[in-house]
Amino acid sequence: MNLVQRVQDILLKPKPTWPVIEQEQADVAGIYQTYLIYLAAIPAVAGFIGMSVIGFGGFGMHMRMPFMSGLVNMVVSYGLSLLMVFVLALIVDALAPTFNGAKSQINAFKLVAYGCTAGFVGGIFSLIPSLGALGLVAGLYSIYLIYTGLPVLMKCPQEKAGAYTAVVIVCGIVAAIIVGAVSAAVMPGRGFRGMVSGMHRDPDIRISTPDVEAHIDTSKMEAMAKKMEEAGKRMEAAQKSGDGATAGNALGEMMSAITGAGGEPIAADELKTALPERAGDLKRNSVEAESSKMGSSAKAIYTGDDKRLNLSVTDVGGTAGLAALGWAAAITLDRDTDGKVERVYKQGARTVREEYRKDGSQGEYTLILANGLIVEAKGQRLDQAALKSTVEGLDLARLESLKRAKS
Repeated sequence: MNLVQRVQDILLKPKPTWPVIEQEQADVAGIYQTYLIYLAAIPAVAGFIGMSVIGFGGFGMHMRMPFMSGLVNMVVSYGLSLLMVFVLALIVDALAPTFNGAKSQINAFKLVAYGCTAGFVGGIFSLIPSLGALGLVAGLYSIYLIYTGLPVLMKCPQEKAGAYTAVVIVCGIVAAIIVGAVSAAVMPGRGFRGMVSGMHRDPDIRISTPDVEAHIDTSKMEAMAKKMEEAGKRMEAAQKSGDGATAGNALGEMMSAITGAGGEPIAADELKTALPERAGDLKRNSVEAESSKMGSSAKAIYTGDDKRLNLSVTDVGGTAGLAALGWAAAITLDRDTDGKVERVYKQGARTVREEYRKDGSQGEYTLILANGLIVEAKGQRLDQAALKSTVEGLDLARLESLKRAKS
């Protein structure tokens, strides 16, 4: 299947395309690996670039979501979008007999996966937050796609397709509210400039704007899709046998495959040992460590003369799997404006973000390690070289070797 051609066909000529899809030999994992992991990345990555890199504003103001918050929001929304497709497919399949249709889990999954194409592609408008509403308009076209596909894939009478579609959409909205609540519990969040390339079966996805280049290594996505498929098979078997408890456990496994939940965050006291007594000529005058099921962190404040340094080490804990996927997203940025510099680049398996004012009044240096730990230095009246030296002077190899315990 040619990805670009399939997107064009389902958007421009859905009625003749649905019978072709119905005849295709496919499984859930295959559709995730060859189609959904690419399409679902469009709104997630575009939203991150629009909100955290390009920014939004009006009336003389310009704002951006904090970089780290935007990055976590990107991977959370991406993972939950993939899960939502599976959940909505279960709803479509369960409702089939009500509208004189034929139950078929794979056909229901095909319907939702390809029917959501317009919504996913419309996510490109998130590159500019003020145009985000156009993405919602594009998403409405997905309702029409599902309407045209129901009689073909779920074998319902044409006269019942409208009611079937309406009930699916209502159930989907309810499910989306629940999924949105889960997303908000992990991280808050959500614009046309740029282009999408590499939409064929390449090893990565790329989205670029004049000063930003982003690509995602899809090998981690494919591994995640396989785990979801394994859990999905167990869920299907449990549903057929009427074993609700096993089906619930399988759904939990699918969520874990996406979020990486289930691993205990690294102990805050372990992170605290990485913070030194002194940072250059600055003395540590406070330190704190805190842990929760969502993560752990250790923070210290250093002062001297009129200088101040905030140094922290953070583990995102329950979203470790999503974080690992997000850290694999190589977002490259190089922006130099009057009085301010912002750069994001890769340093081997690590990601580096620098943001500072040229007058040295304020700066940030963030290092995201290969295991998802975030080391961040924020300084006032400290030059950028001092911030970088402080972070790189920590025992990063030891931090990177720390493992999360199974819960």
